[in-house]
Amino acid sequence: MLKITNVSAQIAGITVLRNIDAEFTAGQLLAVVGRNGAGKTTLLRAIMGLLPLTAGSISLAGTDLSKVAAHRRTEFGIGYAPEDRVMFPTFTVEDNLRLPCDVLGLAKQETDRRLARVLEAVPQLEAMLPRSGAALSGGQGKIAALGRALMAGDKLVLLDEPFQGLAPVLASQYAESLRRLHQIAPELCIVVTESNRSLLRDLPDATFTLERGELVATN
Repeated sequence: MLKITNVSAQIAGITVLRNIDAEFTAGQLLAVVGRNGAGKTTLLRAIMGLLPLTAGSISLAGTDLSKVAAHRRTEFGIGYAPEDRVMFPTFTVEDNLRLPCDVLGLAKQETDRRLARVLEAVPQLEAMLPRSGAALSGGQGKIAALGRALMAGDKLVLLDEPFQGLAPVLASQYAESLRRLHQIAPELCIVVTESNRSLLRDLPDATFTLERGELVATN
């Protein structure tokens, strides 16, 4: 599904990712764990085209993403929730969720269908829909960012440190939403990064460890 081949990347001349080879399979929830600064965010940014590769290639379902501009990668069914979970403050939560579909030029019927699927997976979002993006707590913002990523990502969803800073109740709700996604969208590949592996509990189908720029399957 997502194939990473011999990928290296640098930030400010310092190599952060070193010759990474990995394949992420459709229908799995995969964890990438590692200490802060290990390169987890860099890996997701490289997949999204927000950071140039110094070597290697990344392909999704046979499409070489290196030939696809960063702003067009969502067209290939990739959703991304960065750690900073930015919401447009003057938009409602519903507007924030619909925005990726509007940018993609999807028909209203398709956008409505995707929103219904998101609300099925993340039911706590329904009460937030009319609220301003500026009115959300940090934890609620992460829940909304998950929903927004799902609006765009019907093949691959990348979630950067989603459990960090979440109150226990919200963390439990977030985990339950990911479990429901397995049932609602069994073809979806979900990649979650975390510094604290224990926060993931029993969620991942497989776990990779990123250390010193190298990615290794650990189970």
